[in-house]
Amino acid sequence: MTLTQDRLNIFITSPLEPVHVERIRATCPDRIEVHYTPELLPPLRYVADHKGVDGFVRTAEQEIRWQNHLSKAHILWDFPVGQSGPDEFQLPAHVKWVQTTSSGVGQMVKNLGLQSSDLLITTARGIHARPLADFVFSALLGFYKDHRHLEIERQARRWNRYCGEGIAGKTLAVIGAGGVGRQVMAIGRAFGMTVIALARPGAKHRAEELGADALYPSDQLFEFLAEADALVLSMPHTPQTQGMISRQALAALKPGAVFINIARGQVVDEQALADALASGHIGFAALDVFETEPLPKTSPLWDLENVLISPHSASTVAQENQLITDIFCHNLSCFIDGRTRDMRNILDKTRMY
Repeated sequence: MTLTQDRLNIFITSPLEPVHVERIRATCPDRIEVHYTPELLPPLRYVADHKGVDGFVRTAEQEIRWQNHLSKAHILWDFPVGQSGPDEFQLPAHVKWVQTTSSGVGQMVKNLGLQSSDLLITTARGIHARPLADFVFSALLGFYKDHRHLEIERQARRWNRYCGEGIAGKTLAVIGAGGVGRQVMAIGRAFGMTVIALARPGAKHRAEELGADALYPSDQLFEFLAEADALVLSMPHTPQTQGMISRQALAALKPGAVFINIARGQVVDEQALADALASGHIGFAALDVFETEPLPKTSPLWDLENVLISPHSASTVAQENQLITDIFCHNLSCFIDGRTRDMRNILDKTRMY
């Protein structure tokens, strides 16, 4: 296929609002053919849902149509894992590029056996930074201003003045100083917090380059945690970060510290976290991710009053697909013009997580 001459077939394989489909069609209308068949996709559960309702199964006739679209595609909006699951998934050889709707897709790419392929993969990196940071500070402010107390008082129709706390001057510790972590640190500094970050092994950044007041070496994790009034996890899940926040690490936190996880559940010893919350060593936790999702009904976290549980939705906002479409339309123009080096968010498969 000569990209500068042939029309390219784009197959949209996850739910997308029609307005964004039309934006894609309008990007290079004489060079592309966009295939979007909503009836082949599961119904949406919420705005910007990229998975759809559980249990959706295509009919035999719909599966034939699905496979026909896939057999002609050169470009995919999202991986078409669909109802068969990753174990049965095979990407057609003529697919040259996949634009994903997620940021951390490295593990999925590895599970699909594509880490050594020539497939070009671009991600949604960057669009979730502000919504995740909003979640962090919603949780922090709610805890320090004691919104739980106010709700109890409202229900009791009581008017008793009380004293909350401010966040200015408190130490905000961030592990994972990528786009999300830097957004969190920038807002923390705007609130007057002291911001510290933990360096990645081998990283050469200085604190001021990351927007932190201080940067701790990676081998000083416990010393770093001991300074934290609030700890925010935003690092990727890698072999190095698996179980990084162990029982010993949690014990190193200040008594009563706030714990916020917007990273991945696998980086934390979840039972140890539940124990630390039950004992009060950790005063409050806001959790968007868990070892097993959905969080099992048997998890002790459900029963703890000092836990905010978010169903892996902190990054999801109504504008999400608009932002991903912005990335995709830019990348599509670059791809058609042969300027792949100018594409945004290309996944480096040699450094995946």
